[in-house]
Amino acid sequence: MAVFEDFMKLDIRVGTIIEATNFENAKRPAYKLTIDFGSEIGVKKSSAQITDKYTLDELIGKKVLAVVNFPPRQIADFMSEVLVLGTYSKEGVVLIRPDKEVENGTYYFESEVHVDALPNADKFIHLGKGKLIHD
Repeated sequence: MAVFEDFMKLDIRVGTIIEATNFENAKRPAYKLTIDFGSEIGVKKSSAQITDKYTLDELIGKKVLAVVNFPPRQIADFMSEVLVLGTYSKEGVVLIRPDKEVENGTYYFESEVHVDALPNADKFIHLGKGKLIHD
């Protein structure tokens, strides 16, 4: 079973999709995404199996959440650098996105985390349930 400390090892950030193309060599239908995570992380690439719910054109400019500290992963002839987060539905994968405008590179965090104890505390957004804990 995973423990909370395992979750805290993940660096989950907000980024904007700036390019999306068909991933022709993928085993399952997928897109190649280019995502801007701001000046600290930069621009990264990802493969995402989201073709059932999204067209290429509607992805451009969308904010997404992604794990940015996994090692790169070779998928067919493409190196995926981040893991874009989504939920499975009957109709396909739905991207997890912030519901308010936030800067690229902003951190995701759980509601029970003591915000002031985290690096760059001013760059966090709250997506969990409950209240933030402040000194």
